[in-house]
Amino acid sequence: METFVLAGGCFWCLDAAYRPLRGVSSVVSGYTGGTAPNPSYEQVCTGTTGHAEAVAVTFDPEVIPADVILDAYFTMHDPRQLNRQGNDIGTQYRSAMFPADDAQRELFETARSRAATFWDGEPVTTMEPLGEFHPAEDYHQDFFAKNPTQGYCLAVAVPKVNKVRARFTEYLS
Repeated sequence: METFVLAGGCFWCLDAAYRPLRGVSSVVSGYTGGTAPNPSYEQVCTGTTGHAEAVAVTFDPEVIPADVILDAYFTMHDPRQLNRQGNDIGTQYRSAMFPADDAQRELFETARSRAATFWDGEPVTTMEPLGEFHPAEDYHQDFFAKNPTQGYCLAVAVPKVNKVRARFTEYLS
């Protein structure tokens, strides 16, 4: 099993897009990349802690290749937007990758380069050291499945989930 920590806007969307992929065993929404100890959602939303909303995606590379996990990441969010995704604005919504080691850094950098081929423009996705990952509050975990008719889910998450499903049909559970 391998775990990637990735940030690309609201973690609800990333969580929802990864869960249906075969080989993904766990998705945990949380906060990383900041300085405040044990940040809360309310603190992170202020944009003053330095944390990004992120997911820790654990998957079996024998079932779903690491490149597919990373290409899905670059499919589900717009990596050209600096410190935002659509109307979600602030550093907590930045596009960032948090490699655990040099091997992951290399995979992440290669994926970021590939992303430039299917987006019109260079990604602004940052590579940041993987510090402590703080799981988000329970109500954020699997939020989309628990709240499928919530307005944000319908307007923002559904299109992102649909993009990943359309592009990676062969990996759907």
